[in-house]
Amino acid sequence: MRMSKRPSDELRNKDYEPFHITEEGLNRLREKLARLKHALPDRIEETRRTAAYGDRSENDEYKTAKATLRRTNWQILNIENQIKRAVIIKFGSGASGTIQIGSTVVLEVNGAKKIFQILGPHETDPAKGRISYQSPLGAALLNHSKGDTLVIQTGGGSRTYRILEIQ
Repeated sequence: MRMSKRPSDELRNKDYEPFHITEEGLNRLREKLARLKHALPDRIEETRRTAAYGDRSENDEYKTAKATLRRTNWQILNIENQIKRAVIIKFGSGASGTIQIGSTVVLEVNGAKKIFQILGPHETDPAKGRISYQSPLGAALLNHSKGDTLVIQTGGGSRTYRILEIQ
């Protein structure tokens, strides 16, 4: 039986979804894209140079150069797609006063205060309090207001969070 190499519809549809990112994150993507495009001619030349060594089926240098070139081209296409779909995250709670993407939230968890910033999945750093709006906690917090209490089920059991402040 032959397996299809096409990505599933679910994966392909992600190529059309909004790509939530901060202005800083978008600038980092643009810089990375410029670096990759700058490196592309060297990678093409390396592939061409190693192809001249002879039989490509046994030419490990060519295979490595070709794989690097393919990876660079894929990264360029991927970053261009992300930039095209970019939606800049605006910080704060918005006019509604509820938690949105870009909000900073002060929570009470087991008597301790924790601060989280709700961002897109590509800029998260839980150790620094930057969580994705798609994470279990981030998704549960969206559209809630100051004073709300949430009970969230996780792999480690349930936790109760009380929203103390939204910035």
